[in-house]
Amino acid sequence: MICGGYVINKAFTGNTKFEEEEMFVYIPTDSKYEDVKKILAPYVENQDKIDWVASKREYDTNVKAGKFLLKKGMSSFSIVRALRLNVPVKLAFNNQEKVQDLFVRLASQIEPDTTKLKDIFTNDTFLQENGLNKDNVMSFFIPNSYEFYWNITPEELSEKLTKEYKRFWNDGRLAKAKALNLTPAQVYTLASIVHKETAKADERPKVAGVYLNRLNKNMPLQADPTVIYALKQKSNNWDLVVKRVMHNDLMTSSPYNTYRNTGLPPGPIFMPDVSAIDAVLSPEKHDYLYFCASVEKFGYHEFATDYNEHLKVAAKYADWVAKQNYKR
Repeated sequence: MICGGYVINKAFTGNTKFEEEEMFVYIPTDSKYEDVKKILAPYVENQDKIDWVASKREYDTNVKAGKFLLKKGMSSFSIVRALRLNVPVKLAFNNQEKVQDLFVRLASQIEPDTTKLKDIFTNDTFLQENGLNKDNVMSFFIPNSYEFYWNITPEELSEKLTKEYKRFWNDGRLAKAKALNLTPAQVYTLASIVHKETAKADERPKVAGVYLNRLNKNMPLQADPTVIYALKQKSNNWDLVVKRVMHNDLMTSSPYNTYRNTGLPPGPIFMPDVSAIDAVLSPEKHDYLYFCASVEKFGYHEFATDYNEHLKVAAKYADWVAKQNYKR
């Protein structure tokens, strides 16, 4: 017969040795109980007590994968119980410059690694089913915060994000894109340029209107952020900082250089905010064809319908930049 004191000592006394109030442990898919013991070793005081409870609760033959919350002072019974309560993760991604950065960001928050994520989101079947290609696959990912389990499979992630993509591109947004004669991927690409041009969300519909006016007139977009992207891609230096686009930069040979090419680049140059996407879908109606950074209202731009008028604004900005002594 097992006495009550023995059970209390084994199962219901504190058995942690970490100082934090709470912490998470991650149990990989297909882990065995011996794997779990190694993961728990730095955090529990007495593994024998865990083993005893795990055996009584049949956890040692029924290990669960996932993310689990441990609290300071937990008993062995509470620890084993906690190892059955998979805690969802808040999967967030935004501000990614290229799709590989996105895969790295995702892999830092969930179990599948970058290789598995790349395989699932860039295989031919996935791209064809979603009307995408390897240049514009970034446009599949709508920046937001999503709740998934850490041990979600790449297939499950693809399925869930596809549902989110279709939910975002509802009938209303699709109708607006169609009215602009743009696909969702093209809207996303233009939104990436708009986002890079202005950090001011309230100005984005106006900037979007300029670019749409240019597209409708078959004028090159002449967007400096696309030149910067082209420079980074050509040099394979994604840490390159370009505060000033030089004349020679405009000659860079790249499908992303919208000074040398008309129309949109092959894909997005950045992961735009939803506000930038909606700015493209609901642009401000005007006749502006030009804009330049304002030296009087920093962060915003001055707009012009006439090229000569634009040159005057551009000259003011050039003078201001020269005084900043930017080398690049």
